Amino acid sequence: MHAPFYNRRSFLRSAGLTTLAISSGLASPVTAQTFKPTKTMRGGANNYQPNAPFRDALGEGFHISGKVRLAGKGQPIGNARIQIWAATTIGGEREPRNHGSVLTQADGSYHLEMHQIVPNFGQPHAHLAYDDPHFKTVFLRPVMPSAKDTSLNVDFVLTPA
Repeated sequence: MHAPFYNRRSFLRSAGLTTLAISSGLASPVTAQTFKPTKTMRGGANNYQPNAPFRDALGEGFHISGKVRLAGKGQPIGNARIQIWAATTIGGEREPRNHGSVLTQADGSYHLEMHQIVPNFGQPHAHLAYDDPHFKTVFLRPVMPSAKDTSLNVDFVLTPA
């Protein structure tokens, strides 16, 4: 097997070619990640109830979590109200015990435990919303791959209202 030969000259040549490629626009350096705003999903507002009460939990066994960030650089948004509702083992999406709101932590994270989500119209899914006046309203309706899933992670990227 032939081992590659590296020396100072080949290193400097590679560094020079890389610099030339970047400065000429043929290649771009790694840049900071840009967070694009989350778009409202069709059907996301179905059975929405404004000002759902804040809850520590809506049951046990299923975990919904995620992060809320600001569009652009992705700074975390603390104290953002996220509303969650779904059809669960105790009833449908209109069941008041299946609706609740949580506030994000300083790092933008949120979490809510609830009863197991069950298929509604053939699909296991949840509804989540950001609905306070500081940022544009977003309604989400993520569909789970399986009704046996016991967790769902849903992130929001918000833009100022």
